[in-house]
Parts: sequence; structure tokens; C-alpha cells
Amino acid sequence: MKIALLGYGKMGKMIEQIAISRGHEIVAKVDENTKDLDITQADVAIDFSIPTVAFQNITLCLENKVPVISGTTGWLDKYQDAVELCEKNDGAFIYASNFSLGVNIFFQLNEYLASMMKNLSQYNISMEEIHHTQKLDAPSGTAITLAEGILKNTDKTGWQLDNANENEIPIKALREPEVPGTHSISYDSEVDRIEIKHTAHNREGFALGAVIASEWIIGKTGIFSMKDVLNLG
Repeated sequence: MKIALLGYGKMGKMIEQIAISRGHEIVAKVDENTKDLDITQADVAIDFSIPTVAFQNITLCLENKVPVISGTTGWLDKYQDAVELCEKNDGAFIYASNFSLGVNIFFQLNEYLASMMKNLSQYNISMEEIHHTQKLDAPSGTAITLAEGILKNTDKTGWQLDNANENEIPIKALREPEVPGTHSISYDSEVDRIEIKHTAHNREGFALGAVIASEWIIGKTGIFSMKDVLNLG
């Protein structure tokens, strides 16, 4: 499989290592100084760029019928445009706020726990995420996905960074050196506390998931998620 890497930072370099170890070829490495890119030489593109260029990268791929995997967060105001572009061009597209296999299982666990806690009003929900100091967006895309999973299964109406009203989920976003990503959801009452937590030890899990998603999407058309890739239902 021939892969174009759209974004060649830490994640791009790790994806390169894992892809090569799985027998794939990297045919393009795109950073902010790259010019004259021929995206059509790739069987699939993996976008881990920055929020300001992610939609441009996705558009380039879909208009040239190259399946694209995007793990860039902070651009989702354009997500519906990407969906419409994918449908118009009979393309293939996966966006995930987190490609880690463990995190996607955590997403499912989060929704299941939220549905169990829905009618227990004595518990207050809160979330915390911790990432490295280079992360550009807050809260993380993963935290937003977790919050959306809770919203689907409870009567909460939204989320807010730090100061939330009683109908919203408060999210605390911390930035510390060399933290790949930690996410926790807590349900607190006067008598006890229930907490679920995912801690990434390194970025390798994110990179592996992106490569697995790239392998899976070849030959398909449509808009997919990691639930489809992992057959989580």
C-alpha cells in the first residue's frame, strides 16, 4: 500500500515507522514547505497536520478519489463540508478524534456507563484531560468525543471548559510536558465516586490505529469511523 503522510511531525514520523514495519511504502511526506504534491500516486492518505490546513488536505484527497484518514482535531466546523465532498466524489473518509484501539474501546465503555448512570441524579459528572504542552486545541478532540457520548445517553445539554452549569459537563484541560494523553470521567456523589480512565503511555497506539484504519478503508467508499474499522457495533 502506498501512503501519503499529510503532516510530518511526531505523529507523521511514527506512522511512517509503523507503516514500513507492516510492509507499506511512504510515497509523500507533506509539511508546511512541501510544494508540487501529486496526491494521486498514493493509495491512501493519512492526515495528522494542523487545524488550519486539515480541511484543505482532505479536500485535495477527496477531489482526487484518494481515501483519506484524518486524525487532526480543531477543524470540525468544516466536518459536514467534508462529508458532502466525500459523497459528491464517491470517496472514502474516516475522521477520528483518536485512533488508539484502546481509546475507541474506552469510547464504548464511556457510553455504556453514561446510560447506566442516566437516572442517578445524585451523581455529578465531570471530565479531565491532560496532554503535552504542544497540543494546540483544548479540550482535546478525544475529550469532546467522550462528552458527546455522555450527551447521547443522559439529559445533559452540553459541555464547557471549567465553568459549567448544572445541565452541562465540566471539562478540565491540563497541559504538561511529555504527556501523550490521559482522559478520565468521574461520577461523584456524597457517598462515593465512580471513575473510568484511559492513559496513553506513548503515541504508538495512535499511529498503529491510523495505519490499521488505512488498511481497512482500501476499496471502500463512504464516511466511516473507528467503530466500523473495529466492528464495535
